Amino acid sequence: MSENMATARACANIAFIKYWGNTDDLLRLPVNGSLSMNLNGLYAETTVHWDATLCEDALILNGKPAEDAARQRVATHLNMMRERLGLTGFAAVESQNNFPMGAGIASSAAAFAALTVAAAQAGQLELSERELTTLARLGSGSASRSVPTGFVEWYAGETHEESYAESFAPPEHWNLVDVIAVVSGEHKAVVSARGHQTASTSDLQPARVRGAAERLTVCKNAILNRDFAAFAEVVEYDSNLMHAVMMTSRPPLFYWLPATLTIMQAVRLWRTEGLSVCYTLDAGPNVHCLCLGDDAQAVESRLQGLPGVEKVLVARAGHGAEVITPTS
Repeated sequence: MSENMATARACANIAFIKYWGNTDDLLRLPVNGSLSMNLNGLYAETTVHWDATLCEDALILNGKPAEDAARQRVATHLNMMRERLGLTGFAAVESQNNFPMGAGIASSAAAFAALTVAAAQAGQLELSERELTTLARLGSGSASRSVPTGFVEWYAGETHEESYAESFAPPEHWNLVDVIAVVSGEHKAVVSARGHQTASTSDLQPARVRGAAERLTVCKNAILNRDFAAFAEVVEYDSNLMHAVMMTSRPPLFYWLPATLTIMQAVRLWRTEGLSVCYTLDAGPNVHCLCLGDDAQAVESRLQGLPGVEKVLVARAGHGAEVITPTS
């Protein structure tokens, strides 16, 4: 591999305390801090080649030339990196995901974390993890959380430098498993970036934001203390609040499908029956069923028996973004 080329891999992440809405859409400064866990085995792998012969940035996505909208979003992010880091020239980018894109499994978080790390490495820049998280945030807010390892907190901040993410517990801290019920692999009609821009039109958004710091503290303490009961209560509540904001925005966003609600109701029933499991959803119809490792097999089996579930993905806590040597 040439000195101006690098490949990076970054995991998707699942937010426990959600990011929805910005104080600055250009810098993607969030209205509240958030917490997440990286998802081992669900990743984007991206190669960046700074090439002086190119007249514009190029993107190959999952083995095919990308549509212009996707290429332009990558080019916009690279423009920001060029401006902030003094990089010159254009880049050839190849990226692939090993899980459904645009369906509420944080595909853009993984992709822009990997893109940022690969682009910096290919540009022969030595950046701190904190700086990499701030740069990844410019491409996709939640991408900042896919750079550090394990369980991650993203600080809202009031400036570009203050809005960064860092790990507060390693992957092995808690045997927490995300069993994802995929009810649709289709790309959502309204992308998250548009939803962040309309979040403020909901009458419920101010109340959601007002209580976010307290929910974050409760959730973080529950993770550090491995208190699943407290964790489940705050995670489901925070997810419900975000989707209530989506549904009451103007225009409203309805990401749930009939199978989505079926799964959510089933998960709450299973918890009364003794399984340590709760649900959370990002901006999409697929349901992340968070459970303790001892219950993961039972949760997976039960989900596979529910109508509308196309497939089930299982992920434990994953590591942060890293530069890799491609196997092919």
